[in-house]
Amino acid sequence: MDEGGGRPRFDPLRDYPLGERRPDLVRTATGLALGELTLDGLRDGAFAAEELRATPQTMRLQAQVARAAGREPLAANLERAAELAGVDGETILAIYTALRPHRSDAAELEAWAVRLESELDAPLNAAFVREAAAQHGRRGLLRR
Repeated sequence: MDEGGGRPRFDPLRDYPLGERRPDLVRTATGLALGELTLDGLRDGAFAAEELRATPQTMRLQAQVARAAGREPLAANLERAAELAGVDGETILAIYTALRPHRSDAAELEAWAVRLESELDAPLNAAFVREAAAQHGRRGLLRR
């Protein structure tokens, strides 16, 4: 089947690995094609090192591949990663720190969940933080 424009529909089982079988689906954040990313190009300044980061679209495709292969936990992790791809490292580190045992109380973790949903457009991560908060509560790992 065709997705329009003459390209075949994505098949997560047949099209893995994406870089070899469907490089047309792998693009950088600014739209560079996979074939345009070379060490020479990086050294010559043709693109910035940030262009080498996986994009949310690519991570979602990889999640489809993982799910089709029966690797649901990996698929869920990739989908959450796709939501966080545009979030700055300082915020990611703050969330990570908040999730560590005895670092946050239930209200602080709920505040992170609300921020993930409302400001960062990351509902899967918000659900993950809420699930972690519930587990921390059951195991006595919330800050008192």
